[in-house]
Amino acid sequence: MRRRWLFALSPLSLVLVLAPSAPRAHAQAAPVTDVTSTLDDQSELAVTVYNSDIALVRDVRNLQLPRGTFDLRYMDIAATVNPATVHFRSTTEPSRVSVLEQNYEYDLLDPDKLLRKYVGRDVTLVRNGEATRARLLSYNTGPIWQIDQQIVTGATADQYRFPELPDNLYTRPTLIWTLQNDGQARHRVEASYLAQKLAWNADYVLTVARDDKAADLDGWVTVTNGSGTAFRNARLQLVAGDVNRIRQYANEARMDIAAQRAPAAAPPMAQESFSDYHLYTVARKTTIGNNETKQISMLTGSGVPIQKRYVVEGQPFYYRNASHPGAPIKDVVQVYYQWKNDEKSGLGMPMPAGNVRVYQADSKGGVQFVGEDRIGHTPKDETLRLHVGNAFDVVCERKQTDFEKIAVNTYEVEYEITLRNHKTTPVSVEVNEPIGGTWRVLRSSHEWTKTDAFAAQFNVPVAADASATLTYRVRVTY
Repeated sequence: MRRRWLFALSPLSLVLVLAPSAPRAHAQAAPVTDVTSTLDDQSELAVTVYNSDIALVRDVRNLQLPRGTFDLRYMDIAATVNPATVHFRSTTEPSRVSVLEQNYEYDLLDPDKLLRKYVGRDVTLVRNGEATRARLLSYNTGPIWQIDQQIVTGATADQYRFPELPDNLYTRPTLIWTLQNDGQARHRVEASYLAQKLAWNADYVLTVARDDKAADLDGWVTVTNGSGTAFRNARLQLVAGDVNRIRQYANEARMDIAAQRAPAAAPPMAQESFSDYHLYTVARKTTIGNNETKQISMLTGSGVPIQKRYVVEGQPFYYRNASHPGAPIKDVVQVYYQWKNDEKSGLGMPMPAGNVRVYQADSKGGVQFVGEDRIGHTPKDETLRLHVGNAFDVVCERKQTDFEKIAVNTYEVEYEITLRNHKTTPVSVEVNEPIGGTWRVLRSSHEWTKTDAFAAQFNVPVAADASATLTYRVRVTY
């Protein structure tokens, strides 16, 4: 009795097994054999990552190339490659190897695509350990089979077995060049391209001493790789800066990578300035796995002189306390840490934009988080000003104590700003007052500086557990 096959409709419960292919007769040997290159041929790898979700990859391999015209299948590349940016050349004999055609194959192997490629061909269906041959007639919304001279729909199996992989399906992204080799057989070739989903950012840790006079600074680079491939034993470089003309700069970076050589003894990361950017080079080679986040030390500074600042930013428009007339208005006292990025401070490396997290030692010897801020790209010899929060124990209150019209469009205004320090150490508070129109300070209880056309700055010392009052009168003409 002939057995009949019954198939359940469960298209997601499939196991795909690639059966060994039977030997096939060769109708005629090709005059030139195609070449496939993998990571086994790789001799050098360099990756330059920009802080704009893009990277330049330079992949150097040693290959045995036949003479004449042939296809080179260049495998193990980033899945996010931009084919328009690919550059290929032989560094051994550049003038003897020419590129006739270039293709990027990204039709990658998966169960659904493999089944669709077998329309019109036979597939072995396995169910409950028993196999039968079936021809796939069509696969649109679902497969249509021919089994034992019957047309069957909705047929599934425990396994689909295919005799071979179709030529136009690839297990991983592949670049294919049609090359003409008029030179020798052994070549050192270089492929470079731009790839997306590679990015980096800088993070800093500032550990401040108990006396707020010095701090240790550690800078880290965080590299994320979502390109679809791993970069093993790669020379890593990072570009900091706002790259507007990416294509032009990529060519410069490619030449720059080829020209540089890491010194025998180097710091964890070296930097150099070229054009309007900064290039950071990791001293040793590293591996960046796919879907990996890697952190690399960039800079360290110990005992960096630091200044703690208490700042009050004055009210731009103030006439009265509308909610409680006659009562003062409280101003926020902001806390800043400030230091200079120079060699004298133990730094001096241009610092890429990034987040700075600030910690400080407590009375028990532990380290506590006290705030964070973000810095922009900071060249050497520039001052960094980090806002870490608002003061708890330093209070500021302001009142407008007088308003008088002196003449047409001319007024005199007087303010009283009271600062109370509840800390056990003295502080100095910087009060920045915006003043409009044409103005002149008539009198002031403290020294002041004209910091802008429309601003004055007062520095008010306040003793420990005490208060101080700043008063000033200004004449303004609008």
